[in-house]
Parts: sequence; structure tokens; C-alpha cells
Amino acid sequence: MGAQDDSWTDWDAGPVSRSFTVTGGRTQPRGSWTFDLVDTVLRTPKDAIYQSPERSAILELCRVPVTVAELAAAVGLPLGVVRVVLCDLLTENLIEVTAAAPRGRVTDLGLLHKVLNGLQRL
Repeated sequence: MGAQDDSWTDWDAGPVSRSFTVTGGRTQPRGSWTFDLVDTVLRTPKDAIYQSPERSAILELCRVPVTVAELAAAVGLPLGVVRVVLCDLLTENLIEVTAAAPRGRVTDLGLLHKVLNGLQRL
């Protein structure tokens, strides 16, 4: 069986793009914002001049509120890459982010005890 007999081509593999090309070589978001998996993202009415296919796909999905985890799954990119892109979009005021829960230490021990007691009753 020769190379000419092989019907599989590079085109069959689909689009291939290394993650670092999507983020411009960065592995960490610019700025101090950290995205949790359950943070909700929504596109702002501001128009973007040019967007890469990945950024365009994320902005299209953000026309309705969507979580960071759902975005990563829908665009098929690693979560770290999506977080870097989201930080860029946030910096450019193209998206709004709503944190699902306050960040930091949980101080309501009474609530935690109620949850623990409820789980133990199951």
C-alpha cells in the first residue's frame, strides 16, 4: 500500500491551531481578573473591528448569558485559552462578566454546618 493509496489527507483532520496562536503566546490573562467556571459572560453592544475566528465564536455565543465552562466546551478550546481570550475581551469592553459567587473565604460557618447536616441526612 503506497502513499497514493492513502485516502486520508490533512484536510480530513480539520482545522488545527495551537493554543498559543489564539492567545498571542500568553498563558496567563492580562490584568487581575480571574474567571470561575460558573461566571456568566454577556456581550456588550460595542462592535469589534476585527476578531479572530476564535474570538468571533466566543462573542457570538455571548449574545445570551453563558458560563465560562459552556464557552470552553462550545468553542472546543482549553479552559486556560478561553480565560485569556475572555480577559482580552473584557479589557476591550466587548463583554460583561457577572461573578456567580463572591470570591474569597467563606465566613458563614452556620450555613456550611446546615449544608453538611443536610448531606449527612441523605
